[in-house]
Amino acid sequence: MHLLLVGISHKTAPVELRERVDFQVHGLARTLAALAARGSTREAVVLSTCNRAELYVACDDVAATRADLVSFVGEFNGIDRPIVAPHVYDIVDLDAARHLFRVAAGLDSLVVGEPQILGQVKQAHTAAHDVQVAGPVLNRLFHSSFAVGKRVRTETSLGAGAVSIGFAAASLARKIFGDLRGRTVVVIGAGEMGKLTARHMKSQGVHQIIIVSRTITHAARTAEAIGGATAAPWDEMDAALSGGDIIITATGAAAPILT
Repeated sequence: MHLLLVGISHKTAPVELRERVDFQVHGLARTLAALAARGSTREAVVLSTCNRAELYVACDDVAATRADLVSFVGEFNGIDRPIVAPHVYDIVDLDAARHLFRVAAGLDSLVVGEPQILGQVKQAHTAAHDVQVAGPVLNRLFHSSFAVGKRVRTETSLGAGAVSIGFAAASLARKIFGDLRGRTVVVIGAGEMGKLTARHMKSQGVHQIIIVSRTITHAARTAEAIGGATAAPWDEMDAALSGGDIIITATGAAAPILT
């Protein structure tokens, strides 16, 4: 049996593709069930974040399973294989284990040392365990990765600085304004990055947070998840901007939203 990792990340795929390859949208349980039904894997764990989508599997035939997983990434997300395939990487056996350890420790993140990823790795394993598709190989691998991630955070100063883009944005705002209480923050984009940034801003005691998105339902869902935020439709963005002290764009647009 072999350990195989197939995935895309911020290092290999543009943001517009990463947003389309989102297994969280479909639900990890549904994703894992669909993957198991293909029969090419013995065990599976799916890690899906705003910056990566990775399938960790135990299999017998690496070449055949890799081909099937690449097809699955495209088919399950409604994307043609030729669009996905050039951005996919695959790692085998011990190198795949090393990669997961780096991911869990925050060493492979867009912002090195960010803390959310360890929780996301744990969530991925829990989802696989709950639907009984993680067996002895992946159970041992992922529990080892939890220990690695925790050890890096306790024995090094990797997370001493700004540990996420959202945290960095909040830190910069504090340097400009000092006390953020009473300030109005407008976040353009209702995805995971926008949500995390808004939460960091809320933790600083800002007066109001407005979430603007092309899809008002997405904005409303994000505002509700944050708590105390409000949603605004795309065609009211100018009005939102005029009342904002701090404006943050967190969209997957290829061109600048604001000029």
